[in-house]
Amino acid sequence: MVAFGEHLKANIAQEYGADAYLDYQGLDNIIQELSRTAPSGPDLQNRMVSLTTPPQTDARGLAVDNNSATEEQFLSKMDFELAKVEKFTLQKVSELRKKIDDTEKAIGTEEKEKSEARADEISNDFLLLEKYVNINFMGFHKILKKHDKNLPSYPCKAFYVSRMHAQAWVRGDYSDLVVRLSHIYSSLRDDQVAEENNDQQSFLRQTTKYWVKTEDVSRVKYYVLRHLPVFLQKTSTGESDSQFTNSVYLDNDQLELYHGRLEKAPGAIALRLRWYGNGDPKQVFVERKTHNDKWTGEVSVKERFVVDESEVYQVLTNTYPIEKKKAEMLAKGKSQKECDEWEQLVREITQVCVSKQLVPTVRTQCMRTAFQIPFDATVRISLDTNLCMISERGYDLNGMKTWHRNPEWILQPNEITRFPHAVLEIKLELKGGNMTAPKWVSDLQNSGLIYECHKYSKYCHGCAVLLPEDVRSVPYWVDDISLRDSIIASGGGRILMDPAESNPPGANAIYDHLLPFGDANNDRSGTAVGRTHVSAAASKGITKDKATVNNIPTGFDMYDPNAGNIMDTNEEEGCCSWVFPFCSRYNNYAEAIVAPTSFQKIEPKVYFANERTYLHWLHYGVILSSIAAGILSFSDDSGESWGQWYALALLPVSLGFCLYALHIFLWRQDQIKNRIPARWDDPMGPILLGSTVAVILIINFCTQVYEIAKIDFADDL
Repeated sequence: MVAFGEHLKANIAQEYGADAYLDYQGLDNIIQELSRTAPSGPDLQNRMVSLTTPPQTDARGLAVDNNSATEEQFLSKMDFELAKVEKFTLQKVSELRKKIDDTEKAIGTEEKEKSEARADEISNDFLLLEKYVNINFMGFHKILKKHDKNLPSYPCKAFYVSRMHAQAWVRGDYSDLVVRLSHIYSSLRDDQVAEENNDQQSFLRQTTKYWVKTEDVSRVKYYVLRHLPVFLQKTSTGESDSQFTNSVYLDNDQLELYHGRLEKAPGAIALRLRWYGNGDPKQVFVERKTHNDKWTGEVSVKERFVVDESEVYQVLTNTYPIEKKKAEMLAKGKSQKECDEWEQLVREITQVCVSKQLVPTVRTQCMRTAFQIPFDATVRISLDTNLCMISERGYDLNGMKTWHRNPEWILQPNEITRFPHAVLEIKLELKGGNMTAPKWVSDLQNSGLIYECHKYSKYCHGCAVLLPEDVRSVPYWVDDISLRDSIIASGGGRILMDPAESNPPGANAIYDHLLPFGDANNDRSGTAVGRTHVSAAASKGITKDKATVNNIPTGFDMYDPNAGNIMDTNEEEGCCSWVFPFCSRYNNYAEAIVAPTSFQKIEPKVYFANERTYLHWLHYGVILSSIAAGILSFSDDSGESWGQWYALALLPVSLGFCLYALHIFLWRQDQIKNRIPARWDDPMGPILLGSTVAVILIINFCTQVYEIAKIDFADDL
């Protein structure tokens, strides 16, 4: 692994210069000298260091001391470097705000192409600045970790990390820049607000979820901004590009709803209580999601109604005053049909809460950014960052009459898990059954910046990791190598599949249950098999240069330092992506995401396809045997005719076709039934059978040509 000092030098932006970055080498030199002269014994007890009042420093941030390096000198240098980075960051943010002001004034007064170039320049400058923040944030983590490791008697990492998170360059929320940039792109696109249309039309709805590496979040966000405006969220401080979202999912002790959603059983439901914003909830959305398979002709449905926070307990205990609320709705002018539908939904949800004994089980929290043209559902995109799941188990509804965890209670490590990636959800609503997505969406999907995770569920992930003792099966994605550290940190290591005997067995070994997605990410040597954007694109048929350069979304240059890779992915401490902001030790990305490629959702049509393939093979076998029988019937009985040998050669081949068809049908049926994570096709069988038939036909052709030539030669004589 390349030393971080070298990595820092290689990623210094020429526009900023080396002086603007953390002096990592200078701090490292002080640590090395201190480690050689570190006191011990009585001297150690007599040495005192103040973290809050360091000694006087010179213009370079060094302690005024003619002696050798001291701990005070290191602390003074740290303070100087932190102040330098913060000052530089705030200066660049001010410059970006001025550029945005100039661009907003220029729109309409200059050519559209020039305004677009201005907006793209601002985006690239912001990405460059974020890369600067990320690499400095990581550098401070690295040098502090190295300090505490070499000088365990003087630990200071915890103090400075806490101090960094309180500084503006780390905690700063610059969502106003994103919102204003979104308005600029919207004006340049001349977005038209569609009229609200409640007419029933034929639409094809398609929803796909993706994982986004933390360091790529801003690149994805700014790419989407070029095509869709940010859906502004109203917060206590005004309009923002993102909103804090809480969802408390309900389930019983048997996790009945969890297993139903995981197995995608027809009619499986998920119930959750959702509210927005920080602090205690005031208005709560009670939501029900019902799963239906597309092949049945039905679609999955999400329904919800709103209650006050004080009424949630009544919903959970089926004491909600439905008749009274319905009368109030009618008095406010709601139609009878709307009130009847509302009543049916509320009764169904309250009754199922009591009959299934549902209680708060898992909470999910995230910062959600939505992109959509108002009243136009053709393309809707949401981006969830800072995603974490929290256990809500252990509450007595009858005694405490509360339905969510007290925020003042301290979370134990096994009560929270932080998801190391952002989650991008693309919702398409295409008219007339048209399956073609807009080109910019296809470019994003094939860019390698996002990785599809089929049917990913935050609730299923939270239950599997936080309640490993209660789950009978786990989702396939938990075996992804990039999730391993976060799962182990939350005490869910037993659900991981690991062939090494020294590590805890996976959920399969515990419950004798086969996961739908095998442990394709680790071998016995423990080597992680990462997946880059090249292999991700190759899985979609994009290879070589197309996967590395030409397939990056428009507006991004892989080799442009202004829009390049935000940060190295092989670092331990994670990154500080302060656009959202999410600075956490759980944001690291040890290896590239391993997107699932062998997982397949099992539907009845898969079995039917296997049967059709079986019948096709039998059909060809019967045709060959019929041809062979016909040739044998009309051939010469003398035994010297080539036709008899030709027919006798085809007969065993036709029998081989039938036996092969039966064998493959039974084998593939077992593969499908057990969802074995391997190839479900046979790449060699068809080649061997086809080659055998081709050889026989070639021999027959050559023999016939030889016979004709022999007869003609005899006639000439």
